[in-house]
Amino acid sequence: MPSPTYADVNGLRLYYEVHGSGPPLVLLHGGLLTIELNFGALIPALARSHTVVAVELQGHGHTADIDREMTLENFADDIVTLLGHLAIDEADFFGYSLGGAVSLAVVTRHPHLVGKLVLASTPSRRDDFALEGQLEPGRMPTAADGREWEQAYRRVAPDPDRFGALVTRLGALVGAIAGPSRNELAAIRAPTLILIGDRDFISVARAAELLELIPDAQLAILPGATHVEMIRRPEQILAMIAPFLDPPA
Repeated sequence: MPSPTYADVNGLRLYYEVHGSGPPLVLLHGGLLTIELNFGALIPALARSHTVVAVELQGHGHTADIDREMTLENFADDIVTLLGHLAIDEADFFGYSLGGAVSLAVVTRHPHLVGKLVLASTPSRRDDFALEGQLEPGRMPTAADGREWEQAYRRVAPDPDRFGALVTRLGALVGAIAGPSRNELAAIRAPTLILIGDRDFISVARAAELLELIPDAQLAILPGATHVEMIRRPEQILAMIAPFLDPPA
């Protein structure tokens, strides 16, 4: 593992890791997760052809929380500032869940910064989480999932006892997601790969709507995968994203 690296960004001591070499690829984790839990199994393969920049967002993992509202816009501004700090003019983005929503906020506000875009199990508006039939128990995180997330948080967080506070704060963020408008989605010019599990709590129908709205988009569906299981299938994820990020000559 690399030595801990931090950047002073918008009042945060923002934790990030850099792996590999090649064109830059920004990894943005899901809510309540850490870099290791979300992307640990993927980074070695991705770093063979990219300079991977993996970030832990405000209040997550190594990055301590601050007295600032958690919003997609604030998170996106943090990523944009970090890219400036690293002198990166353009990067590909791979965001899962919350990280995908942050990636959407970056590409709609700063389109010149985004080359290609991978959106895995990504909500684009609040009602993505509440479509009829999508919140049945078999689609949702389990108590064991929650314990795994808390244990991962406690291993690295500056204040290990703040996990409950993070859950509360993140719940408020999710409840307020407005997301890009249809016109903003239609204006995205970055080639985009949308990944979804067919048992995700974000519906395949919503993923298909994104496919129709974003001009240069593709859709890949993982069979039998819930929202949480998406990050537990690194071989399948790599098989889908590798030819998208690095198409054969």
